[in-house]
Amino acid sequence: MMQRFLPGLAPVALAALVGGCASGVQNPSGVPVTVLKADEQGFITGSGIESQDLVAITDRMARSLLSNSEIRDFQPAPPRVVLLPVENDTRFPINKDLFTTRIRALLNSQANGRIRFLARDRMTALEQERALKQEGKVTANADPFLQEFKGADFFLTGRLQGLSTQARGGVSDYVLYTFQLIDPRTSEILWEDSAEVKKQSVEDAAYR
Repeated sequence: MMQRFLPGLAPVALAALVGGCASGVQNPSGVPVTVLKADEQGFITGSGIESQDLVAITDRMARSLLSNSEIRDFQPAPPRVVLLPVENDTRFPINKDLFTTRIRALLNSQANGRIRFLARDRMTALEQERALKQEGKVTANADPFLQEFKGADFFLTGRLQGLSTQARGGVSDYVLYTFQLIDPRTSEILWEDSAEVKKQSVEDAAYR
């Protein structure tokens, strides 16, 4: 749709249009970009789910999960975990799987092998690689016909649920974050932890 109008614009008008599009956010004191830590609250904020919430909650869940006896005492160690999609029942259209992705990254980097995650989201590539080895098109260091893909000992998943209030004076949002460790054989919930955050803001913000 934009291309239909551009030929009719004078160069000065076109430059003004492009310049106007590029100046979307006005940082304070004329600073063009401000670099923040992920757990810091910036000057652009709202009542929704933000990076400082993500960092605080995933740090807490990773510690809670690793200290749970179902993980700590599992035999034969290490337990193998598959991530299931997180359910987002809030009004914020965020990338909900950021939470379990960060929990996985924390545990993979800091748990010294006490828990293993299975790359089920890469199964297509893994099966293609196995097929190439079985067909002799690439080398294999072990018998490619052995079934070595691991089964899950646990599923890890979560849910975000929200309660919002909006009035003339602003908006208020409460978000409950819950995470569960599920036994795929019995469907039992073996571990669960939660966190809750409530915020109020004069103006509503847009989240992506």
